[in-house]
Amino acid sequence: MSTDRFSVDGETAIITGSSSGIGKSIAERFAEDGVDVVVCSREQDNVDPVAEAINDSDSPGRALAVECDVTDRDAVDALVEATVEEFGGLDVLVNNAGASFMADFDDISPNGWKTIIDININGTYHCTHAAAEYLKDGGGSVINLASVAGQRGSPLMSPYGAAKAAVINLTTTLSYEWAHDDVRVNCIAPGFVATPGVESQMGVSAENIDRDDVARRIGTVEEIADVTQFLASPASSYLVGETITAQGVPQIDEEHEV
Repeated sequence: MSTDRFSVDGETAIITGSSSGIGKSIAERFAEDGVDVVVCSREQDNVDPVAEAINDSDSPGRALAVECDVTDRDAVDALVEATVEEFGGLDVLVNNAGASFMADFDDISPNGWKTIIDININGTYHCTHAAAEYLKDGGGSVINLASVAGQRGSPLMSPYGAAKAAVINLTTTLSYEWAHDDVRVNCIAPGFVATPGVESQMGVSAENIDRDDVARRIGTVEEIADVTQFLASPASSYLVGETITAQGVPQIDEEHEV
């Protein structure tokens, strides 16, 4: 069986929140496949090393680092303009930038709530809305990063869960609207993934995760990059408006566990 349709070679992609973790892994995977990538985060110093490492590697794809706060529409417009100016267009947008904190709902301040909503859902809106013209020019793909917290809720993460639920709904809604423009919009809802942040909180190192071990509930950033590449590739041409849950072994409701 040919694997050509799993390739994204020759395209251009923006990956937000790509200074580390899942976003960084996606950028590296795309570049290895021949995709020109624009990596961005709120601090230029954090994203420059990612682009430099890609450009210094044997990856056929090139990388451009851009400082961008996804909650700032002017900065997002500048990000898209820099992408088109550098690479001539835009084919894939990965809305990965996100943030969260843990607190009881009663203890969340209006500013804390607004901050998480602003980054996770308004940032997704800004990037997708700004990129629309170029994604529709010849067809493209939008891949949103949500969370299992947006599918079933998560204690102590109410603003994050609410925002990610909105991302999932936006994915479905926009997939209807943009299908006739040849733009596929899909979503990934990861469970626990051994990002640097999760490692610091849970003490689980990605180095100790065996991808051949089926019976686990924590994944690697590379596994999310695998799903992202699939959704960006022609191999997923019949997937439109879907949210793929990547969480390992499903959790069983304690009331029904035997």
